[in-house]
Amino acid sequence: MSNLLVVDVGNTNIVLGVFRGNALVSSWRLATARERTSDEYGILARQLIGEAFSDAFEGAIVSSVVPPLNHSIASMIRKFFGMEALFVEPGVKTGIAIHTDNPAEVGADRIVNCVAAHAEYGGPAIIVDFGTATTFDVVTHDARYIGGVIAPGLTISAEALFARAARLPRVDIRRPESVIGTNTIVNMQSGVYFGYLGLVDGILGRMKREVPDVRAVVATGGLASLLAPDSEHIEYVDDDLTLKGLKIVYERNHAPRRGRK
Repeated sequence: MSNLLVVDVGNTNIVLGVFRGNALVSSWRLATARERTSDEYGILARQLIGEAFSDAFEGAIVSSVVPPLNHSIASMIRKFFGMEALFVEPGVKTGIAIHTDNPAEVGADRIVNCVAAHAEYGGPAIIVDFGTATTFDVVTHDARYIGGVIAPGLTISAEALFARAARLPRVDIRRPESVIGTNTIVNMQSGVYFGYLGLVDGILGRMKREVPDVRAVVATGGLASLLAPDSEHIEYVDDDLTLKGLKIVYERNHAPRRGRK
């Protein structure tokens, strides 16, 4: 059974995944470091992937929101895995029609998320991706991307508080047992957690009023599992949504030709 390498390049992390057939069998997370060379990324990736998979790969696909790293990632895949990677960019068949003012500016990861959510849940669907920024995206029942929202990520919001308030300590981002805290640390944790949850649910509530008959609200990204249980609107958490979408896009661009024997 053939293996497919999928790579999601984000501002904070690079996620590598391997599909064997239809199953995502392994995934790994690397810190995004723009100063790393293709060789450095290749050695890290080969150590992680090579220990688990000795079989050849049939292909590789990449979504990236960090253009300066695209050349390094492409070179890494070419040199260490012997393949030319397919990058999700204008001209690649995704199955999603982009109905925005400037389709070229929509992040590849957002489109890939919509591909996976529409394939699994149908539409209209709203996808919330908790990354460096938190993005909210809408895909319709007929697979049109009609826009979304970009908000500062939870970690960015917390870091701003720590940096600008000299007397406040740095605290872990976690759910406190109650909203009302009895000490400074719990006060801060409550403000960060429930304050951000209010932002998420506030935006989702307004989006659902603008998009009737939403079939699913799907969350993904590193902090999805932390916030989703308290959300009034998030129905599903799928940590691998982006990787699943990459696999679907790869298949749509490498469909077997029919009529040949």
